[in-house]
Amino acid sequence: MIEFFFDCSSPWTYLAFHNIQPLAKEFGAEISWRPILVGGIFNTINPSVYATRENPVPAKLAYQKKDMADWARSAGLAIKMRPTVFPVNSVKAMRGCIFLGKHVVPFARAVFEIYWGEDQDISKDAVLAEVCRRVGVDAEKFFAGIGQQAIKDQLKANTDEVMARGGFGSPTIFLDKTDMYFGNDRLPLVREALARRKERAA
Repeated sequence: MIEFFFDCSSPWTYLAFHNIQPLAKEFGAEISWRPILVGGIFNTINPSVYATRENPVPAKLAYQKKDMADWARSAGLAIKMRPTVFPVNSVKAMRGCIFLGKHVVPFARAVFEIYWGEDQDISKDAVLAEVCRRVGVDAEKFFAGIGQQAIKDQLKANTDEVMARGGFGSPTIFLDKTDMYFGNDRLPLVREALARRKERAA
């Protein structure tokens, strides 16, 4: 079982979301998609993210742009390094990922695409309605669903859980509950861990 804690407001999460699916399929591993609110994590245990945004190191920022472009090219994805609205309030989108349950993958993919590829503000109801239209979800039921207290509570519970287990951002990936990996660039290590597990099972 691969647990994938994620927030669609992160470009590195978009890459990992895309890249982990064929990896899981290769090893016959199931993915448990765990939507979170990364802003809640930053506010609670990782406020250094905000300080870095306010006072970036120019050389590091320039390299991050190149690094993102390289990773996006490798994955075949269109990613705008700095959308017009950034950071974005992703709470409704992430509640939507909770609400849609087993149908989360096409919805989350469309949210990533419309924000990181098309530079549309996913905090806006009209944009989320367009996402629903693209993936065949009834928008009226969607907005009613994400307003349910149980959905709000589950998103908070997921966010609290990943922090309690040592996570500090998005994406956070767990193998076998305790083996944690952070970020798209750790997927080669995830691959090695899955390969070791497959060898042990043989």
